[in-house]
Amino acid sequence: MDPNILTTLLIVAAVFFGGGETVPSALSYGSGVAPRIGLSTVSGGFVVRATEADVTLLARIIEIEARGEPYLGKVAVGAVVVNRVKDPRFPNTIREVIFEPNQFKSVASLSRFPVPSDESRRAAIEALRGRDPTGGAIFFYNPDIVGRHPWWDARPNRVRIGNHVFTH
Repeated sequence: MDPNILTTLLIVAAVFFGGGETVPSALSYGSGVAPRIGLSTVSGGFVVRATEADVTLLARIIEIEARGEPYLGKVAVGAVVVNRVKDPRFPNTIREVIFEPNQFKSVASLSRFPVPSDESRRAAIEALRGRDPTGGAIFFYNPDIVGRHPWWDARPNRVRIGNHVFTH
């Protein structure tokens, strides 16, 4: 099933059953452009446990790591964090994954971005709802910054979105 249709169905179901988390009220877009959508209050639907503070923290790391990337690249960065939370080799919360030592160099810049953009917030929510354009990646890098390295070259299932390469 198309991920956009599935995401829309999940949101419609969540709206029908009501609840208390802030998520997009509709998701329909093409070409990797962020949808212009309002926010509504709905219940559950995240694939990992996340508080409002976790949503904001994830959006902030997306803002820093994927600044200037297409919307799909922002969702992909969020998906990597979510995939790590689900992977037993990594910590099991959004906060612990983001603050794990030597994982996200941009953590030091978080104080410069206390309020993420609406686009980064929407990308975080989509990732938390299970949208994963990376196919389960748990790493990403920008080859223009890090250059070629045997460790990256040996990683399986690589996909490029914008300037980032996502891998397992």
